[in-house]
Amino acid sequence: MNRIEKLCSFLKPCKTFADVACDHGYCTLYMLKNNLCSNAVISDISPKSLLKAQKLLSEYIENGRCRYVCCDGLEKIEGVDEVLIAGIGGEEIVKILKNAYIPETFVFQPMKNAETLRAYILSNGCEITSDDMFTDGKNYYFLIAGKRAGVACNYSQSQLKYGKDSLKNPVFRNYLTAEIDKKKKYSENEMTYENRSRLLSDIAFMEGVLNGETD
Repeated sequence: MNRIEKLCSFLKPCKTFADVACDHGYCTLYMLKNNLCSNAVISDISPKSLLKAQKLLSEYIENGRCRYVCCDGLEKIEGVDEVLIAGIGGEEIVKILKNAYIPETFVFQPMKNAETLRAYILSNGCEITSDDMFTDGKNYYFLIAGKRAGVACNYSQSQLKYGKDSLKNPVFRNYLTAEIDKKKKYSENEMTYENRSRLLSDIAFMEGVLNGETD
């Protein structure tokens, strides 16, 4: 399953759907084409990037089911039930949320710094309903889905770092094994004492997670 198909599988039926940093707009097309939303909003900070999605969704824009907004994050988007933000860093997603609001329901796919995003969501009382990892056969991706108002839960250190559901996923074990091997190979290089100590500490933590020994 490719990345777009996997993202779409986590999207739920809603009245108004928003695809922030929408790129080509494939997920919005999925929602509209399958009547999983009454209407949709696509946005991107780049007019050039937004134009790609406008072309793909021109039929729905013309019939009034989709509108496009060139803006930074959610700053010009209101009244939506479900928001997808995918393909950008976790710190960038946190910045978007801080500058606007946390959506009623959300699906986030951070390309990096997923831990930062989890910490922010949890510290704001959100319920994370799915916190997993998937692969398209080439790359690995974290996916965080949840809602603004729900049952908040406490995360352990390993869950915060890698996701609560990921820890039980064989895909994650393959990912973590590969990451440990990379770090061990990198540790053969020359580096300062401080950097080596930090690297070895990271490896020990990751091995603890892999063996179920780290909380």
